[in-house]
Amino acid sequence: MYSMENRDYFREYESSETKSLKRRNWLPLYLALAFLAGIWIAYMFIPSSSNRNTSQQIDKFNEIMRYVNLYYIDTVDNDKLFETAINSMLHSLDPHSAYANAEEQKALQEQLDGAFEGIGIQFNIVNDTVVVVQVITGGPSEKVGLRTGDRIVTVDGEDFAGIGIDNNMVYKYLRGSKGSLVKLGIVREGFNQVYEFGIIRDMIPTYTVDVSYMIEPKTGYIKINQFGLTTAQEFRNALKKLLGEGMEQLILDLRGNYGGYMDACIDVCDELLPNGELIVYTEGLNSKPVEFNATKKGAFEKGKLVVLIDEFSASASEIVAGAVQDQDRGWIVGRRSFGKGLVQRQFDLRDRSSLRLTVSRYHTPSGRSIQKDYQEGYDAYSEDLIQRYEKGEMDSATNIVFDKSLEFKTKSGRTVYGGGGIMPDYFIPLDRDSNLNAFYQVLNFSALTEFALQYSSQHQDELRKNYKDTKDFVQKMTISEEMYQNLLKYYASQNGNRKIDVNDASKKELKLWLKAIIGRNIFKEEAFYPVINTEDKVVKKALEVLLP
Repeated sequence: MYSMENRDYFREYESSETKSLKRRNWLPLYLALAFLAGIWIAYMFIPSSSNRNTSQQIDKFNEIMRYVNLYYIDTVDNDKLFETAINSMLHSLDPHSAYANAEEQKALQEQLDGAFEGIGIQFNIVNDTVVVVQVITGGPSEKVGLRTGDRIVTVDGEDFAGIGIDNNMVYKYLRGSKGSLVKLGIVREGFNQVYEFGIIRDMIPTYTVDVSYMIEPKTGYIKINQFGLTTAQEFRNALKKLLGEGMEQLILDLRGNYGGYMDACIDVCDELLPNGELIVYTEGLNSKPVEFNATKKGAFEKGKLVVLIDEFSASASEIVAGAVQDQDRGWIVGRRSFGKGLVQRQFDLRDRSSLRLTVSRYHTPSGRSIQKDYQEGYDAYSEDLIQRYEKGEMDSATNIVFDKSLEFKTKSGRTVYGGGGIMPDYFIPLDRDSNLNAFYQVLNFSALTEFALQYSSQHQDELRKNYKDTKDFVQKMTISEEMYQNLLKYYASQNGNRKIDVNDASKKELKLWLKAIIGRNIFKEEAFYPVINTEDKVVKKALEVLLP
């Protein structure tokens, strides 16, 4: 199976000063190791007649590593140095060829395959404590009685709060082999003692379709967060459900979807495009050209269609958007997508690590490659999104310049461009309304999510009693003035009792998001998106486009 996934470009950005210092201190060693590791890896793949020409280079690599271990000023982590060398070499090829060690590969595979072994919770880290945000239905934690708002203070008798908790620590201690036992010490809202729960880990399913619901009487909405092993079936199930509820037109939300398996996105397109229509084709120096066409009668080939994208929609998401746009099957709404048009093939190595090597480029039906330029190197490529912000590309389509030599035509003759992502048919600027400064201040300080979690924990029985299901919650639940004022008080208490001036626009947004997050905590994504989408400008534009 071909994977188009690589999350390196979504890493947090270091300051330019920090990166400059790191480069000056480590660049000579990185370059040397990268060069030598490159020779070693090349040795594995090149014909035997060439092996004799590289054996001396392999000896040189071993010789240098011996000197590093014998004479370097500090203790050397050979595994880390070698992995750094491999990644540096691969990044010199292109931004998406990558190496993953055994631990990283296991996590990546679990994510794409739609399951992992663990206790079955979603969590936040609040005040250096793991807080249960949601208990996965049918999972081991639900079976023993864990609840939203429970705080994990010990794991197997050892302190697990106030010790510098991070996500990696949570995964390390709470995930584990199916059938293994972990004992958690839990502090519950309203009680002072620590309760111990013994949880038998199990296989926990994960889903790539976040939500599917009827956003209007004849309009369905489906959000896919990535393209994994189960995506095609999840998408078919969602279509079947919505068609049964009277769907005649569809909004497919791929915003924030960084990609995944190529097979999965082709299967999704197959449900949307008529039999025989080209979805995508690939070609590479050492890979035969391959065309992928719609092969069967899809479940939704004729109804009106809008695909939502943004700057974080990449790879497999862009294949879907490109096929829909080039075949004039529907409209694209949002902002210019990321621009990843390279296909990686995964090679599993003996120690359970993996090499994801770029083997071909993909082209949309019109013939365009949407891969953005990476000739300036890995760092420049990684910071492209920052450059878009600084150039004003997120604020106005007029600030986006395409190479006129990369002009292509859709099936009906509309002009589209290659070389830099998918440009939507309807551009919606990033919402940076100055009237919402107070809202962003409360949200970015995490006070909003923490207060919502606290409220959900304290009132979950009441909420489940008052609202029989998700739809009932979305339609009837309101944020009272008292709840709103308590939110502001909570923000002040967590921020040095500093008051905040809130205008009507920010107040409205705070209430909306507070309701949506409480809904997510109690009823999952099925309550979050129907609330938040009521004021989402991109979704509103999609509904406008779908009007007769």
